[in-house]
Amino acid sequence: MTDSITLSGPIVLLLYVAFFGSSLYIAMRISRRKENADGYMTGGGKIGFGISSASMTATWIWASSMYASATSGYTYGISGPIHYGLWGALMILLIYPFGRRIRKVAPNAHTIAEVMFARHGRSSQLLLAGSNILGSLISLTSNLIAGGALVAMLSPFSFTQGIIAIGGGVLLYTLWSGFRASVLTDFVQVVFMLGAVVIIIPVVFFAAGGPDLFTTGAGNLTEAQGNFFSSDAFYNQGAPYIAAVLAYAIGNQTIAQRLFAVREDLIKKTFITATFGYGSAIIGIGMLGVLALYSGLEPMDGDVNNLIPQMAATYLPAILLCLFFIMIIGSLASTADADMTALASIVMADIYGQNIAGKKKANPATMVLIGRITMIVATCAALVFAGSNLNILDLLVFVGALWGALVFPVIASFYWNRVTNMSFSVAVVVALAFFLPVRFSWISMDGWVGIFFDVLSTIGVGVVLGLMAFGFFGKKPAFVIGFVSIVAAAPFAIGFLHQYAVLSGSLVAYAVSTLVCAGLTMLNKGPRFDFDVIAVRTGDFDERSEEARGEDLDAELDQLENDSVAANREDEGK
Repeated sequence: MTDSITLSGPIVLLLYVAFFGSSLYIAMRISRRKENADGYMTGGGKIGFGISSASMTATWIWASSMYASATSGYTYGISGPIHYGLWGALMILLIYPFGRRIRKVAPNAHTIAEVMFARHGRSSQLLLAGSNILGSLISLTSNLIAGGALVAMLSPFSFTQGIIAIGGGVLLYTLWSGFRASVLTDFVQVVFMLGAVVIIIPVVFFAAGGPDLFTTGAGNLTEAQGNFFSSDAFYNQGAPYIAAVLAYAIGNQTIAQRLFAVREDLIKKTFITATFGYGSAIIGIGMLGVLALYSGLEPMDGDVNNLIPQMAATYLPAILLCLFFIMIIGSLASTADADMTALASIVMADIYGQNIAGKKKANPATMVLIGRITMIVATCAALVFAGSNLNILDLLVFVGALWGALVFPVIASFYWNRVTNMSFSVAVVVALAFFLPVRFSWISMDGWVGIFFDVLSTIGVGVVLGLMAFGFFGKKPAFVIGFVSIVAAAPFAIGFLHQYAVLSGSLVAYAVSTLVCAGLTMLNKGPRFDFDVIAVRTGDFDERSEEARGEDLDAELDQLENDSVAANREDEGK
């Protein structure tokens, strides 16, 4: 193992100025003196294939997912990053079948919560908006933690200085143009990130010992870590993420924002492309954790968040360490700006636009001002939370499981015209009441209590797999797959699953929300909901929105989308 190296203060400052300065330059090129409120939230809903797929990929190849994948590799061996990256990629893939339905009934919406307001009412909207505010704040916090760890490890600057500099840099270029600045800088960032991954991973691999490392370092692994099909890795990492991916796909506003921004006819192609881009990059970067495990490296200060920068500092030469620094900064910035714009759109559309002013009376200029203030407040809050230096992997699993309570009520609301506001709201609240004590082990799972929650978890298995099948194959295959999954899992799950609090909590949330929502919905004897109403109740707040759509994010977007333009023309010819 070679001695670790760090970057000097002037070099770090130069890299910082180069990255955030170029991002600010791009953002200023598309800024407008009178910013359009709808463009600030979704870019006008007409973004093309190249920008959309790059933005979706960049948003989910975030620093926290890189760090979490490496942590998974270090904790569970080679199967860890595969569990993390493969199921994360599946999350992106799951968006398009449901996304097409969502865009069909709400073609010009800005947030999922806004659609829930149109579908049900205020309580359903605020439940979804509130969960997304919490989720985006946690995501923003974890990105700052990742950036602070990077700066503290690779430079003479402290963790606190790092999170302040990165939070301020992202805020600087995102503040004025909102979502349009986020997606445009994402295009540049993802090209750079993917290129850096292709270069850096092989260099670290061979510097750490190459193929021989898997022989010489095998003694550093436990039996479970050395087993590719380890049940420990599956139940602690793989299975919770299989459950969480559907929740992220349905409940996360950063994804929904890109769903509402992309051209409707490009949804499928955009998200399939992002699926492959995310999966390959995250599995690749997660192998740094596997290499650290085989090499016997101990995380600095016992903090697994330090693994990736520690591996880079140990095995990369100075020039590639600069490339690595920019890669991580780019990955965290691409998601941090998405979190900021997601929070801004929720406060703009759901809190001010729908609940304070009302859609018809909302002032577009006031909305943009509120969005900017939201970004500033969110950044300050995330800086405070980041100071606690929480574990990134735990944060991500918690948020994903929390959203599990919303999945069935949200999906059912777009397909089942009998779902009511009461069935939606009660289902989510009751599911959370069951989820929290299981997830945090507030109650003893001995005896019949554990059996009871195992039965719910087994039903949750059927719900998860049934909903996935429903998205791709329809209702009848979904019922068959869901029922068969419950029957097949029952002998193995009952009496066993309660030992895994993360997995069990997530599955219980799915099961309870489904049972309560479906049960109350079946009792509904009132009039059926007309889905055509949603398109009327949602849509533009700003009369200048058509101008925003026509410009397609100005000439800058057109230049960066040459590849997608050619692809679109080819599709039209066919």
